[in-house]
Amino acid sequence: MWEEPCISSCRGSGAIFFAGCNLGCVFCQNYDISHMLNTGAVITEKRLTEIFYELKEKGADNINLVTADVYIPSIAHAIDKAKNDGFDLPFIFNTSSYLNIDSVKQLDGLIDIYLPDAKFFSAVKARKYIHAADYPEYAFAAIEEMHRQTGSCVFDERGLIKKGTIIRHMLMPGGLLEAKMILKKLFEAYGDDVYFSIMSQYTPIAEQLDQYPEINKTVSEREYDELIEYALSIGIKNAWMQEGGVAKESFIPAFDLSGVI
Repeated sequence: MWEEPCISSCRGSGAIFFAGCNLGCVFCQNYDISHMLNTGAVITEKRLTEIFYELKEKGADNINLVTADVYIPSIAHAIDKAKNDGFDLPFIFNTSSYLNIDSVKQLDGLIDIYLPDAKFFSAVKARKYIHAADYPEYAFAAIEEMHRQTGSCVFDERGLIKKGTIIRHMLMPGGLLEAKMILKKLFEAYGDDVYFSIMSQYTPIAEQLDQYPEINKTVSEREYDELIEYALSIGIKNAWMQEGGVAKESFIPAFDLSGVI
């Protein structure tokens, strides 16, 4: 229920969390499933397709593939099978954006909605905080391909998104200039074709951040308000913002790591 309103709606998004990650974010919000070894359950492509249908039966409005970046070939096969069988819910690819173009092209015609992060503009900060200096190069190119595939955002009569790209940026402590540069670059490239999700929910996990005291704190209200004002000043209209009080560990899913799917 914690995604953007046009994704979660009142019935919820059918989220499937994938274990493992191709980044090493020191501030990772989903550390249990992203970096702990032997986490999760091994499933077949057939089983993944079955999960799509089970989520639909539970009332989900879409299928939300979260951190699925390293499983693209298998996911593409499962979605293709489901769509050929008449499965009619939209598929969302919820990604860090650290992908090469060929990987994104494997999803062309299969993913209806892209939900990419735009984490960093600076290679220096990307190297320091996510251990990938080339993140900006790959992320901005991947987002360009995502937009090429989906075009302008399309919504139904309930306000649910059916097609398009929503770009997320989570403001980091002390990251105001970086955030402004990201929004400016993306808005100049895509204008009102995409929607932005400007987030303030950064939640420091103390034991992971002892070596990074500058980001071992929440974002200030002043910083976030200034970012929203900047977004409005450059003409961004299609965007979501977050109200105060969202920087809490209660907004981080509590994963049951003991079960088998």
